[in-house]
Amino acid sequence: MDAAGVTPGELILDVGAGLGALTGPLVRAGARVIAVELHPGRADRLRRRFADEPVTVVRADAGDLRLPSRPFRVVSSPPYTLSTALLKRLLAPGSRLVSADLVLQRQVVNRYVRGEAPGAQRWFRHYEPSLGLRLPRKAFTPPPHVDSAVLVLRKR
Repeated sequence: MDAAGVTPGELILDVGAGLGALTGPLVRAGARVIAVELHPGRADRLRRRFADEPVTVVRADAGDLRLPSRPFRVVSSPPYTLSTALLKRLLAPGSRLVSADLVLQRQVVNRYVRGEAPGAQRWFRHYEPSLGLRLPRKAFTPPPHVDSAVLVLRKR
């Protein structure tokens, strides 16, 4: 969260918000947050938890998500199964994405940073990818079966 450098007033998407582990710190940093969560129970809990905060909870699948029409950032730890669909959506022509800090499976992050991911040559013209913080399995509850890292994307 700290490495993302969120500043007050920024519009941030938290995709796969769960119970708000990132949403809370984003709000405390002064961001306006769109928390995206597919699970109805978790979406309801997010709405109750952040009822008095600048948070909009959207119950949607990452692949069907309508992106904001104005510049936005993403700070998120989405389910690993959504990585490819989410990145494809975020990096599509017409997206107003300014930057992204995404916790993903380390292997996926490495592919994007090396330019080996599908469509990499097209979006490399517009975004600079880099490897952010590396996260061991034990950093999560429950721990995943793979190591993770932050994929950092910054608009050129």
